[in-house]
Amino acid sequence: MAWNEPGGNGKNHDPWSGGGDKNPGGGKRNGGNNDQGPPDLDEALQKLQDRLNGLFGGKKGGSGGTGSSGGGKGGSFTLVGIVAVLALVVWAGMGFYTVDQQERGVVLRLGKFHSVVNPGLQWNPPLIDEVNKVNVTRVRIHDHRALMLTEDENIVDVDISVQYVAENPEFFTLKVRSPEDSLGQASEAALRQVVGGSDMNSILTEGRQVMAISVQERLQRHMDNYETGIRISGVNVRNAQAPSQVQDAFDDVIKAREDEQRSKNEAEAYANSVVPEARGNAQRMFEEASAYREEVVARANGESQRFLALLTEYRQAPDVTRERLYIDMMQNVLTNTPKVLMDVESGSNNVMFLPLDKLMEQQRGTSGASTRSSSAEMNLRQLNDQVTEQARNRQAGSLREGR
Repeated sequence: MAWNEPGGNGKNHDPWSGGGDKNPGGGKRNGGNNDQGPPDLDEALQKLQDRLNGLFGGKKGGSGGTGSSGGGKGGSFTLVGIVAVLALVVWAGMGFYTVDQQERGVVLRLGKFHSVVNPGLQWNPPLIDEVNKVNVTRVRIHDHRALMLTEDENIVDVDISVQYVAENPEFFTLKVRSPEDSLGQASEAALRQVVGGSDMNSILTEGRQVMAISVQERLQRHMDNYETGIRISGVNVRNAQAPSQVQDAFDDVIKAREDEQRSKNEAEAYANSVVPEARGNAQRMFEEASAYREEVVARANGESQRFLALLTEYRQAPDVTRERLYIDMMQNVLTNTPKVLMDVESGSNNVMFLPLDKLMEQQRGTSGASTRSSSAEMNLRQLNDQVTEQARNRQAGSLREGR
């Protein structure tokens, strides 16, 4: 039987009720308490509003009438204020941020530059300010490699590495659209300008350091003119070589130049070892000659002084001085000669040779007792003294007879 079947005694049986009738006004008849249908939307909203009003000290609205309408409006205003306060707190909390020690923050307020913030905890109004953090201490690297024409119309393959730092965060963020792209184009221009003014030999051999310094200076000027906020900290020439098609020929040329330089270095090393030695020998010979000259001059001066002194003595006592000179000369002659001539008797032609040197050698060669050798040497000395004394006496007698 249908729930709204005609002839049903005026009763409307809805499928959600437990047999009770429902009037058109929405009320229940017969006091049906077993209604299990879905709750009304207005009633659910009213209950939620009453609960929120109760939490925040508001008044609960009635089930109908004027009072119910007034309470509902007051609760709505209270709910809107609470939501606004919560939104404000969330908005303010979103404005806190931290800038690292190596970074600087570029603040844009409504799209326009406002300030640069330092490291630490910072706050800026969100949705109004935009903060761009820039690392100002990290060394960044840009690599560039290209084939270029030198001054002597040769082609070289140059590979460089550019090290740079974002020194000015404002310029680095706002002045140019892409600082890295600008750096790459400026590196190309600076490198071509330097390579175009150098010959291939200097680029491939000893001119790399000079080329790197020139590229760094030109590149820094370009960055300053563009206002990129970039500071070039160094340029390294990692590789510079001829094109691969002619690399073997250039390797042979470089080896020949290295052999030439090695030969020059060896020749210079030999010269450095010989020349000082020759100079030392020349200086030594010069010093020896100077010493010999000083010795000869000093000896001559001494002889002249001795002769002048002897001349003075000779003038005072000629006989004694003459006798003394003769005796000294004979002593010097007899001392240096290995043989002694002795006249046994005056007026006799018999001459006896005393080989004193042989006697002394025999005495040294014998391995006898030390007392015997000492006594032999003493005897020889006495004999020598006796012979010398006799010679002096004879010479003195001959001088007296001559007078």
